[in-house]
Amino acid sequence: MKRLFAAWRMKYIQKTEKEEGCVFCNAQAKSDGSGNLVVFRGEKSFVILNKYPYTSGHVMVTPFVHVATLEELDPATRAEMMELTSRCMGTLRRAYNPQAFNMGANIGEAAGAGVPGHVHIHIVPRWKGDTNFMSTVGEVRVLPQTLEQTYEQFNKHWQ
Repeated sequence: MKRLFAAWRMKYIQKTEKEEGCVFCNAQAKSDGSGNLVVFRGEKSFVILNKYPYTSGHVMVTPFVHVATLEELDPATRAEMMELTSRCMGTLRRAYNPQAFNMGANIGEAAGAGVPGHVHIHIVPRWKGDTNFMSTVGEVRVLPQTLEQTYEQFNKHWQ
């Protein structure tokens, strides 16, 4: 029998304290790097790795302004977010060679938004067969990289 160890995830499983304030606003206030997971800052929005990714390479595009919906954003911010979404897909192609992508936004708590007050777009690289019994039956995700490794790989391919 093979055993799979992902011991680095224990700190997330055992975390009982909830971060105060908005995770995206908090990340903006810190220096960029693998510590805050911000890989790029534009004029009106930024790219950040998902701290609890569906798979390695799961990134988000987030506006600097704290608003809950896309329609609350000015047209220039929405346009920059789409451009950054496109750049993220290109970066993920170079870094991970995915076969496909899921891209979208969960707007509002009823839609599954983990941060319902600060709108953001998810970009998730996908491969055939990347969902297995671990997610389906065990409700566990197995990721092949640490967040720090994902940050370094994504950042290396960002252009």
